Amino acid sequence: MKGFLNEFKKFIMRGNVIDLAVGVIIGGAFQAIVNSLVNDIVSPVLSLATKGVNLADKFIVLTSEDVTFATVEAAKEAGYATLNYGGFITAIINFLIMAFVIFLLVKAINKVSELGKKKVEEAPAAPTTKICPYCKSEISIEATRCPHCTSENI
Repeated sequence: MKGFLNEFKKFIMRGNVIDLAVGVIIGGAFQAIVNSLVNDIVSPVLSLATKGVNLADKFIVLTSEDVTFATVEAAKEAGYATLNYGGFITAIINFLIMAFVIFLLVKAINKVSELGKKKVEEAPAAPTTKICPYCKSEISIEATRCPHCTSENI
């Protein structure tokens, strides 16, 4: 049992697990900010641009009967199943905003990490060809005879 607990402790204390836990916690907190951005800023602007259409109120009642409801809640209270495509569109907008912000953060972190690194100049690659001193043709570095002019010991 003690070996099992030591192995578990070693697993938990690895950097990847701790980094993942911190990422999940920050992501959860960040999601509240993105939801507020979408619900309180983006959706009203879209509603203004679409002349009062609210994405959250867009739904389809799944029934063969000819019924209409003003809100999703009213349809659910009446016992009907609904397809809430407005909520799905809002979730897509949330995802795109979150993905864009994370992209910007990773890009900034990569740029900052590159600033601290010294650029190592690569050594030039060893030549693979040489010029024949007689006919000036380019030949393999390993050649002992020019394939163009047939001169030897080049």
